[in-house]
Amino acid sequence: MNIKGIVFDLDGTLADSIEDIAESMNQVLEEQNIATHSIDTYKTFVGNGIRKLVERSLPEELRTDEFFAKNLNRMLEVYGANCINKTKLYPDVANLMDQLQEKGIKIAVFSNKANDLTQKVVKVLLAKWDVEFAIGAGGDVARKPNPQGALMAAEKMGIPASELMFVGDSGVDMETAKNAGMFGVGVLWGFRGADELKANGAKAIISKASELLNHL
Repeated sequence: MNIKGIVFDLDGTLADSIEDIAESMNQVLEEQNIATHSIDTYKTFVGNGIRKLVERSLPEELRTDEFFAKNLNRMLEVYGANCINKTKLYPDVANLMDQLQEKGIKIAVFSNKANDLTQKVVKVLLAKWDVEFAIGAGGDVARKPNPQGALMAAEKMGIPASELMFVGDSGVDMETAKNAGMFGVGVLWGFRGADELKANGAKAIISKASELLNHL
């Protein structure tokens, strides 16, 4: 292959953010005297944006429009203030980034996290490297698996989609890769497993970040 750039998912791929997400959502639930969830449960709730996370976290009987909106707004507030408390790069990611930059491989980020939060996390965690383009959901950008953000990244990097890799930890990411015409690589250290990645079209699956170099 002749891969010239990589579009990365953020949460579960580059950033280990699950503790901040879980603690923030559990705080919102506790304020309403609603049962909280474990970190493992939150791993199944994330991946489709914060609206879906809040919806999945609330008991079905409480998902009325008004109550949902109240809790969504509160989650945006709480998580916005706490999104980089414990969030960190996964092991080996910093080393991978160093090697990609040395090889001249361009880097971009497309996340289903709200755009303002995506920018905040990228600015803190990826400050050492040249990120060509980063975008999250919201505004005019459709959520994955719509490939819009990935194709925006391709345009910004000046690289055809066929020469780009899309790397993520979920079936949604692999669908995005397919929809964008990019080479989809699934990672096993995030929030989902190999079965979901394969079922949604992963062209390769890796268990540690340095293995990505073998697929360039």
